[in-house]
Amino acid sequence: QVRLMESGGGLVQPGGSLRLSCAASGSFFRIDVMGWYRQAPGKQRELVAIITSSGSTNYTDSVKGRFTISSDNAKNMVYLQMNSLKPEDTAVYICNFRAVVIGGGLAWRDYWGQGTQVTVSS
Repeated sequence: QVRLMESGGGLVQPGGSLRLSCAASGSFFRIDVMGWYRQAPGKQRELVAIITSSGSTNYTDSVKGRFTISSDNAKNMVYLQMNSLKPEDTAVYICNFRAVVIGGGLAWRDYWGQGTQVTVSS
């Protein structure tokens, strides 16, 4: 059984920083991509940043230069360093692993955490 658990969310003033962490447990055969999504009230879930198993990263335009995604593949963890936060960054941030699990066949699946709330407000 795969479980993803996020931590590090909270309330921060505009211009502040937060670091999100996501720990995954489970019997992974291969993790292809780790990423962070976010969903604000009344809006669709959007991709924030992804990192591949080889270390390649990609960001949505609105966070480029402010957010940094990183991972610890040995620990099955992914992080999101968020700097210069803006009120429009307020959302529930959700961790995602695209992975193949042992005993789950050869096809990859998307696994999701429950999310952690980030609120940027003065």
